[in-house]
Amino acid sequence: MNYTFSNKISGVKPSAIREILKMSSDRSVISLAAGNPSPDAFPVQAVQKISAEILSEDPILALQYSVSEGYTPLREKLCTLAREHYHAMGGEDDLIVVSGAQQGLELSCKVLCNEGDTLICEDPSFVGALNAFRTYGVNLAGVAMEEDGISIGKLEEALKKEKNVKALYVIPNFQNPSGITMSLEKRRAVYELACRYDVIILEDNPYGDLRFEGEALPPIKSMDTEGRVIYCGSFSKILSPGLRVGFVCANKAIIGKLVVAKQCADVHTPILSQLICDRFLSEYDLGKHIEMLRDIYRKKCALMLGEIEKHFSPKVAYTRPQGGLFVWCTLPQGSDMPEFCRRAVADYKVAVVPGTAFLADESAPTTSFRLNYTTPPDEQVVRGVEILGKLTREFCAD
Repeated sequence: MNYTFSNKISGVKPSAIREILKMSSDRSVISLAAGNPSPDAFPVQAVQKISAEILSEDPILALQYSVSEGYTPLREKLCTLAREHYHAMGGEDDLIVVSGAQQGLELSCKVLCNEGDTLICEDPSFVGALNAFRTYGVNLAGVAMEEDGISIGKLEEALKKEKNVKALYVIPNFQNPSGITMSLEKRRAVYELACRYDVIILEDNPYGDLRFEGEALPPIKSMDTEGRVIYCGSFSKILSPGLRVGFVCANKAIIGKLVVAKQCADVHTPILSQLICDRFLSEYDLGKHIEMLRDIYRKKCALMLGEIEKHFSPKVAYTRPQGGLFVWCTLPQGSDMPEFCRRAVADYKVAVVPGTAFLADESAPTTSFRLNYTTPPDEQVVRGVEILGKLTREFCAD
């Protein structure tokens, strides 16, 4: 049979990261391409204990349907966290539990955008969100990044130029893939422009708790006096990505529409996962757990940056993140980045992610690629960066 697929999905390419991870299943490949938390970061014993208690004490609650908004005790705790810890919830806001922050982004696009509307994003940006947006037939307009976040001048140009701009997607803290943190001045400027041009901001903050250097900055949501910021948070990087538990804070009217959209998607986030998160917040010290994560990632990031400095060609530029999971590397202008990435995995068994995967226009030129320092064992980071260093010197030779 010949299949004809919908326009919504036929133009969306498989995630470059997932495709690279398939190659990384070869045990001989050193993967610096993933975006996973460190294996040392998982509170395995706590989750084992909590799961056993739930399934012993109240198995029907864990196995039965639940409400779309989220398990009520967890929602209450998340509302407190959103107000007091993340500073991302105002008096006119509400909260919904979602199946990972990416679902929050996808549902937000679903309720805000019609086909042909424009969604502005940082360029580069998180490929999972970009692909989710593409399935709704929106026009993705990328705005270049600078050392302290999105270019404000080019953002205003895009807001003036593009038609039917409905939303702006940003990752202010330790952005994926660049590792860049948006400055406080730019956070204020982004919100001011959103108000001036009447667009919604989708603020994605999956990495904010993983700051291991510098001072924490307030989210754009904390500046929101008009109900135009949708804030997405997640347990994926602080507890477990496999649980698929995230949350969205936004104006009550927006949350009401997200609830309806979620009912059409998956009815509710798995209740067992929500119960595990709820008990973890009740029975364990979240602050202490986050400090442990920061210590792990501080050391891992320092290790990778030290090896890059030691082995990479001095012609390669790279970011120095203050948190999160990623380092963004850029070969000199004119370098063949796709060939660099292909040879890295094919000839040297080291997987990295080509920068094209993260662009609003995947056909646009870029010489950048992404490295992850959290997932690989330290010895693989050392060996992988050493190998890549030899390849950078080959590609950067005069």
